[in-house]
Amino acid sequence: MDDARFKEAMSHFASGVTVVTTEHEGMPYGMTVASFASLSLHPPLVLVCIEKSAKSHEAIRAAGLFGVSILAQSQAAVSGRFASKSDDKFTGAPLHRGEHGLPLIDGAICTLECRVQEQYAGGDHTIFVGEVLDS
Repeated sequence: MDDARFKEAMSHFASGVTVVTTEHEGMPYGMTVASFASLSLHPPLVLVCIEKSAKSHEAIRAAGLFGVSILAQSQAAVSGRFASKSDDKFTGAPLHRGEHGLPLIDGAICTLECRVQEQYAGGDHTIFVGEVLDS
């Protein structure tokens, strides 16, 4: 199957939109992520799939922590901001710090702070499994 056909087929699956954030060496990183899912209740685990070429990828791996902000329908502008290739996604963004110091999006339906528990190769992505520390 070619890339365009695969992307078109996958676009028919409706999913929520999240912004995944972290901080490494005093620098915030974040990106819009649709590949997010609940994995386990005991212990509480979620997974996010991050493209290996994304700046946030190595930052999450190095920090060992990531935040997930599940966006409301009214937060399309926030989603667009964090989907961009801009290096300045955080300036003026509606943010607060969670209990573990991670940047999280104000007004999100829900926020989670997670510790990376496992990492799995998934083609051009890494599947990060995170234990939910706080919500």
